[in-house]
Amino acid sequence: MPLDALLSLVVIAGVLAGLALNRWPPEWLLLAAVSVLLLTGILTPEEAFAGFSNPGMLTVAALYVVAGGIQETGALRFLTERALGRPTRVPGALGRLMPLTSLLSAFLNNTPIVALLIGPVQVWARKLRLSASHLLLPLSYAAILGGTLTLIGTSTNLVIDGLLQTRTGHPGLGILSIAPVGLAVLAAGTLWMLTFGWRLLPERRSLVQELDNTREYSVIMRVAEGSPLIGQTLADARLRRLQHCYLAEIERRGHLLSAVGSDRVLQAGDRLVFVGIADCAHELRDFGGLEVDVRTGLDLQSHQRRLVEVVLSPRAPIIGQTIRQSHFRDRYKAVILAVSRDGERIASRLGDTELKVGDTLLLETSEQFVAAHRYDPTFLMVSPLESSTPSRTSKAKLALTLLAALVAANLTGLISVAEAALSAAVLMVFTGCLTPLQAGKSLDGSVLVVIAGSLALGAALTKTGAATWVASTLMGFSGPDAALALLLVYLVTILFTELITNNAAAVLMFPIAQAVSEQLGVSVLPFAVAVMFAASASFLTPLGYQTNLMVYGPGGYRLSDYLKAGAPMTVATGSTAVFMIPLIFPF
Repeated sequence: MPLDALLSLVVIAGVLAGLALNRWPPEWLLLAAVSVLLLTGILTPEEAFAGFSNPGMLTVAALYVVAGGIQETGALRFLTERALGRPTRVPGALGRLMPLTSLLSAFLNNTPIVALLIGPVQVWARKLRLSASHLLLPLSYAAILGGTLTLIGTSTNLVIDGLLQTRTGHPGLGILSIAPVGLAVLAAGTLWMLTFGWRLLPERRSLVQELDNTREYSVIMRVAEGSPLIGQTLADARLRRLQHCYLAEIERRGHLLSAVGSDRVLQAGDRLVFVGIADCAHELRDFGGLEVDVRTGLDLQSHQRRLVEVVLSPRAPIIGQTIRQSHFRDRYKAVILAVSRDGERIASRLGDTELKVGDTLLLETSEQFVAAHRYDPTFLMVSPLESSTPSRTSKAKLALTLLAALVAANLTGLISVAEAALSAAVLMVFTGCLTPLQAGKSLDGSVLVVIAGSLALGAALTKTGAATWVASTLMGFSGPDAALALLLVYLVTILFTELITNNAAAVLMFPIAQAVSEQLGVSVLPFAVAVMFAASASFLTPLGYQTNLMVYGPGGYRLSDYLKAGAPMTVATGSTAVFMIPLIFPF
């Protein structure tokens, strides 16, 4: 093997290890790998940065804006509230939820769909007296499967289509080209969940359902007249160093001061609301300068407050810090009421809890929190627990019309997918469905950088011959049997997508799949489509796909839940895909 091919494989192995360890942001790992390839001369600057002009990546960027317009106008809520109904059993609820989610995910990015549906599904489950844990993981799975129905359903499809055009001269797939395979895979996955899959999921209480316990441990104290605390800041009064509770808010002369900062000065008569474990009351009674207020309880339904559930992302700067060290209240203007991890609420010493990826935090904050942090990379999901009215509901039908026009324009052959997506994105802004600032925030820059960086690594695999070497190794197991080679490509892609991001898995596997097809002397198209489907078939772990991690805390799940429900799902959808792909896209 040539030295540059070996070095390329070493660099890619390092990226895979780094992504699997989840210690560094994926976009920086990919940029570091591209830098190594540049400095060693394996790639020229033009080759290294060509990914930023890939038509698939540019289409992904435009569709983020389109999805942002749908989200800001409340169009998804407009659709879901009319479609879910009132079934009485879990299969009936899944029979409504999964097809609806899949249909939406076929034309929109699945991340905002799941983010917007988690809260309503939790409320819906409570109204139906069903466990939300029976519904939320199937919600994520349905969004994943829906993304395989159309070319624009997920970014991996668009990126692979872009690679087909730039590296093989293929004219590109249409929006519905993969729909026959996608429908069969969706049917197999949905049928599994409706019959047996939901029975393997736990019936657990989510963090929201544990809220009653939080109320039980709310204590209200009053700053007494003549108290030595008067005139001191919260930090000087050592009210930020309590062992068993947190100061949630201050009520001063009828006005509520939520998410108060450490520099807030105490005044006589201030009512201080603390939240913590049972020992909180004993600790506060021994605290000099405070007296028990005659009114007790924490009214969490006040119009001045909002309860919000968030899930911490791998890019959160507070990962690895305790809640006390993170200065969460001052940084985000929100109070953490509870933390859920691995399906259980952490109820003791909240301030000393070390924050980890996937933690679900229950916050009490202002009405402005959701709008301010909806696109914050710190959070995978920001879900208000109370119903709220989107600010641009008058534009909901217009946003849906623009999305429908995008699809119709491509189906009629008038313009390409990239042209349709860009036109729809521009119209979303100029028709007022979202502001230019919101459009900019809706772009997930880290995903775009991961795609571009992965494209550079894929180019190195092809240029150095490393892809050909890997393909020859795979051929050693499959021989000249194209169907068996297709299965191996599918399985290796699934392994990659469970360990790293789905976009990186797809881009790294494409040159290998292309080399396999060339050595077999068959069409590259079935192998490219197999990579599309396998890169999205992430059902086994919460970290394998972003939507899986989003429902991890709200559903009260553990890793074993994903393995029990996801392994049969992987077999059912994978066998269906491998069987259908050669029928629709012959070798």
